[in-house]
Amino acid sequence: MTWRQALLLSCFCAVVLLSNAKQKIFMQESDASNFLKRRGKRSPKSRDEVNAENRQKLRADELRREYYEEQRNEFENFVEEQNDEQEERSREAVEQWRQWHYDGLHPSYLYNRHHI
Repeated sequence: MTWRQALLLSCFCAVVLLSNAKQKIFMQESDASNFLKRRGKRSPKSRDEVNAENRQKLRADELRREYYEEQRNEFENFVEEQNDEQEERSREAVEQWRQWHYDGLHPSYLYNRHHI
């Protein structure tokens, strides 16, 4: 019998909480109909409409900024990889040229630099 009482008590508490929350969550019927009512082009916007539009614009700006930042980062990474590969290829080519043209009479290039 005690589990039935506990179940009944919890259901009663849920009903009381929902009835209190309903007053806070939902707006009055007259306000709701006025909120969705179509207004004339020249009539001023309500504060709620202005706030909703501003939130939408800010969200769109944020998404656009994130998209372009991601695109820029991807391109910068691509360019950096390309430059690294080009430097590696040119360094290898120079090193091969030095090895091929080294005559053994003079010190290698690393020890033959002119220090200023």
